[in-house]
Amino acid sequence: MAISWLLPNKWIYRLAFLLTAVCAVIVVVGVTWRCILRGRPPVTTLYETILFVTAVAVIVAVFIEFVNRRRIALALAAFFGTVGMFLAMKYELKEGRDTMPTLVAVLDTNFWLATHVTTITMGYAAGLLAGVVAHVYIIGRLLGLGQERFYRDVMRIVYGVIGFGLLFSVVGTILGGIWANDSWGRFWGWDPKENGALLICLSQTAILHARLGGFLKEHGICVAAAFGGMIVAFSWWGVNLLGVGLH
Repeated sequence: MAISWLLPNKWIYRLAFLLTAVCAVIVVVGVTWRCILRGRPPVTTLYETILFVTAVAVIVAVFIEFVNRRRIALALAAFFGTVGMFLAMKYELKEGRDTMPTLVAVLDTNFWLATHVTTITMGYAAGLLAGVVAHVYIIGRLLGLGQERFYRDVMRIVYGVIGFGLLFSVVGTILGGIWANDSWGRFWGWDPKENGALLICLSQTAILHARLGGFLKEHGICVAAAFGGMIVAFSWWGVNLLGVGLH
């Protein structure tokens, strides 16, 4: 992608698009093969969710690039995919631990794993992607790069991805409550992971409402989305590291 910016050539751009798409397909094939081996959805461990989130974010970014052809989303797809794979590798190699452990009893239900966890993880992926795209706007403005049309396109991408993320985050959170009621006898218990899911839904809802109400313009949307990405990172990944709660 960097070469395609320095040398604006359609064949270099197409090659970059093809390589990014092929890499995304390879990750999806690997995740699918893990599902076949385990007989479970690809979201049972933190290692698997990193792979899944990375794949979803890259696929969404590639689709955005296919629609608008601005080279922004494709560059971010390559960046996000690279970071995600290195982060997953860290967990794969850490202390040589098995990445396919026996599932704890409370999670041993393929139906809820396939609905609640998969859906809400797709929402997390969109929230992180929106935060990454928002940084392009913020850094570009700080450095005085690009034209107004470029920044309008970036803001539209951020806005659309937040909407996509909110849909899956809300549906996933509600499904999680139904699962909690089925497993633990209560729909909501202010568990740290539940609080994190609520924070994500509230932050994304606030951004969209502020935009519709005219309180946030282009710059405000992107700054809010960057903070929203931090909320997603902590609520999805950081809470897992606390070692507390039923989750």
